[in-house]
Amino acid sequence: MSDLQRAWAKAKLGISHDAFDEGEEDYAIAETAETADDDSSSASSASSVSSTGTIVPTANQRLFARPNGVSRGRTLEPTPWTTYFERELFMESGDQSVKFHAYLSSPIEKGPLFVMHHGAGSSGLTFAVVGFEIRKRMPNAGILAVDCRGHGSTITQNEGEVDLNLQTLSSDLFFMIEAVQKQMNWACLPPLVLVGHSLGGAVVTDLASTRKLGSSLLAYAVLDVVEGSAIDALQSMQTYLSTRPGGFASVESGIDWHIRTRTVRNSKSARASVPALLRNDGNGGVLPEPASRSWRWRTDLAATQPFWEGWFAGLSDKFLAAPGGKLLLLAGTDRLDTALTIGQMQGKYNLQVFPEAGHFIHEDLPEQTAVSLVDFYKRNDRSQLVLPPKVSDLLKQGKKV
Repeated sequence: MSDLQRAWAKAKLGISHDAFDEGEEDYAIAETAETADDDSSSASSASSVSSTGTIVPTANQRLFARPNGVSRGRTLEPTPWTTYFERELFMESGDQSVKFHAYLSSPIEKGPLFVMHHGAGSSGLTFAVVGFEIRKRMPNAGILAVDCRGHGSTITQNEGEVDLNLQTLSSDLFFMIEAVQKQMNWACLPPLVLVGHSLGGAVVTDLASTRKLGSSLLAYAVLDVVEGSAIDALQSMQTYLSTRPGGFASVESGIDWHIRTRTVRNSKSARASVPALLRNDGNGGVLPEPASRSWRWRTDLAATQPFWEGWFAGLSDKFLAAPGGKLLLLAGTDRLDTALTIGQMQGKYNLQVFPEAGHFIHEDLPEQTAVSLVDFYKRNDRSQLVLPPKVSDLLKQGKKV
């Protein structure tokens, strides 16, 4: 066969002259869009049918292309916070060392305010979807989701030495609640339901135990954190952190990683919460090449290690002793320690388990979590209580007691 014939045969069969070069591939999302069909591709496909009916694949058919990283029809585009909240607030501390940040959807009339505190390394947007689901079921409810110091959009003057002691975080949360009341010109605080995930659960429990909120506090809910299992898990935390990528080529890559690793099992939640966990470390405000993985973690979790044990020590006893209604949402009953097991048998708190969820219960199952929180509020709503008449009033009415 002559060179001309060989060239014609290769072109007919769609064989490239260039060798396939796979190369090193940086972490990125697989391309989902396929090349649109045109007249030439149709003609090529038609001409590739042999006399025996065998279809010979051509290059533009992509029969041997790598599987797409994202299924057709699913998007990884970040969802802006304005989709879920009315406004964002900034509150400067008294010594001006911290400018706190929070997301707010205000309660209507006498509706309750769900005050939500995230876990370590997360942000207030972890509650974006579940907060939206709460308001769907209770339109008069308000949602306040805070970014604690060293997290989210809260700005700390000395980022290298952030004080993350439990008492500091508890005081910060109390400060933010009062600051929001002042900024919004509320005559008094609405009925409060504190909700905390992981570290946030320890923070809301500590604040409840201080009784600083007085009669405004109706109840508090803790999501997937128990003293015993939390302290045990700290032993392997550094190992877990070492397996996380140091950065991502884009925000979409970060969202994809959270979904694929099942860190967050709900793509809608991940699209809302993950962008706030990352920041671009590019130079001069110019976006670097995707291969540089310039989107890095906003919070250095490894640097918070000195505070870990202090967050959870004594949590179970404090949870059981603090005033107000109590709800514990877990991803598995194996997380219960002895104190909580006994307390649950004695009816000291409400327990609900979602075995199909991961650690981020409220992100994995936002609708079910919202139903649990709304029902929890209704069980503790004092405005619905019907008290029996006082004995003195009955005597004044001439009734026998």
